[in-house]
Amino acid sequence: MKTLRSLVRHEARLFASLALWLTRRTHGADGGRAFGYARGQGATTAGLVVVCVVETFGMAVLLREWPTAHRVVLALDIYTVVFVLGLHAATAVRPHVLTPDALRVRYGVHVDLRIPLTALSAVRRETRITHRHADGELDLAVSSQTSVTLELSAPVAHVPLFGLPREVSVVRLHADDAKAFVGALTRARTEPSPDPDPPG
Repeated sequence: MKTLRSLVRHEARLFASLALWLTRRTHGADGGRAFGYARGQGATTAGLVVVCVVETFGMAVLLREWPTAHRVVLALDIYTVVFVLGLHAATAVRPHVLTPDALRVRYGVHVDLRIPLTALSAVRRETRITHRHADGELDLAVSSQTSVTLELSAPVAHVPLFGLPREVSVVRLHADDAKAFVGALTRARTEPSPDPDPPG
């Protein structure tokens, strides 16, 4: 039952993201600086959509003598196209968000991880195209690539779509403008806290 609820919630968020994408809005970026990461996968998404559309027409020709089967397959094909667009929309409208006290690391509707700036021990640009699963590490690759590595002095809990929460102390992610992202994050970590109001 819990898995079913997670799937329903996942689908609802995808369709909500698609609506935001079509209206050129973002999710959860108010009060912070947004950094996108979806630009690198636009061509891949477009290719998948084209393949799905071609497959839809192909199946329509093959099943033209079986109208019931044709309608079922057509419905599945349309859902697949919408699903693929929803996945891309979710990454486009849910950027990483930097606030004065935390970094919100996201990947579509699958990952939403809040990292306090005080927990960051190192931030660096690091391009990786291969990632091996390791305990305590979270890799959020876009088109099989990450461009920024975050090391944490204190682990944070990551709650996956399925499975149990786990603690991570290294996060690798992608940012469309990795230089600006790392620069902004470095400045946010090193800026002094505002002085308290003077007495009297």
